[in-house]
Amino acid sequence: MPLTVKEAQAATPKEKDYKLSDEKGLFLLIKKSGAKYWRMKYRFQGKEKLLSFGVFPEITLKKAREKRDEARLLLADSIDPSAHKKAQQASEKLKAANSFQTIALEWFETQQSDKTPGYQKRVLRALEHDLFPSIGDTPINEVTAPILLEALRKVEDRGAIETAHRDKQIAGQVFRYAIATGRAERDPSPDLKGALKPSKTKHFSAITTPKEAGKLMAAIDQFQGTAIVCAALKLSALFFCRPGELRRLKWSDINHDEMRIELVAEKTHQQHIIPLSKQAVAILKELHSLTGNGEFIFPSARGRSRCMSENAIRVALRTMGYGNETMTPHGFRAMARTLLDEALNYRVEWIEQQLAHAVKDANGRAYNRTKHLEQRTRMMQNWADYLDQLKAQALSGNVIAANFGQS
Repeated sequence: MPLTVKEAQAATPKEKDYKLSDEKGLFLLIKKSGAKYWRMKYRFQGKEKLLSFGVFPEITLKKAREKRDEARLLLADSIDPSAHKKAQQASEKLKAANSFQTIALEWFETQQSDKTPGYQKRVLRALEHDLFPSIGDTPINEVTAPILLEALRKVEDRGAIETAHRDKQIAGQVFRYAIATGRAERDPSPDLKGALKPSKTKHFSAITTPKEAGKLMAAIDQFQGTAIVCAALKLSALFFCRPGELRRLKWSDINHDEMRIELVAEKTHQQHIIPLSKQAVAILKELHSLTGNGEFIFPSARGRSRCMSENAIRVALRTMGYGNETMTPHGFRAMARTLLDEALNYRVEWIEQQLAHAVKDANGRAYNRTKHLEQRTRMMQNWADYLDQLKAQALSGNVIAANFGQS
């Protein structure tokens, strides 16, 4: 007689393991521990074999019979159910190892370890909240452009247009890592060009007139903050590098023989040189007595092993009365870009190079890091002198009449 659910439920352990037979080779094995396992006995190529279907009651009697019938169909096609099951498990394991989520987490661990905690948190959130739910379990080679677009559409649908574009960039980095490690053949993200809703360009608030720049430099000069933050504010104006680059500057980045800072640009990942003006050298010398025994020029207030918080300069500007709608840490770049061009009449390509932007010559070739370095060195000293004049005029209340041209 076939086994009933009530019989399976009522079965109790005994001193030895025993079986309750169903039909067509299916039986329930009752262990002396009380556990109940579904098994199927069958013969393949003259050998008696066993197939496991799971534990009762997690696997119901109905489900166990379905698994048994599937196994019998395989036997009818001369396929060993046990070998088929092992092949399926191996395939699933391989799919899991090559899934988008597995490779994305590996990329995150190996390629993002040098990024700031805040940036790492944003990237991980994008993966876990936006990409993994849709394509995390999919083998990376099976993620096509339409599949990726469907995942990004869900982000768009909640109104997060900028986030959708950032998620696309992150996905592209994961695909390129998979290609480099031999687990993907191509990156589908470029195929989505123009498929997402256009993002609105955000411009960082910045002061771009000589008069207001002078007031800002005067406010920085009179700011009653810590010596480290005060120095960071002054050098933000003098260096006009990206805020993240400034915060992560190390004493080892300074080339004392050449009087310049040598670093890798945060956005382009290319080597970048910042010539040091006399004013910058004086600030660094004073700062060295405070932080020179550590790695970072601007260490965190919470410990010298980390660099300054990304909000330190922003909070200082706000304390001085400059909110996000007026001036941001990134705004020092726009201030320099505008005034070096419009007030001091420097060549745009020199300014762009000093901003660590990608600049190409007339033949379309990218300038190397040392191109126009002599001119840029004079420009950086002239810029520092100009800021000093603007500050002095702001403090004295005089009308600004700067006469700084190219030398």
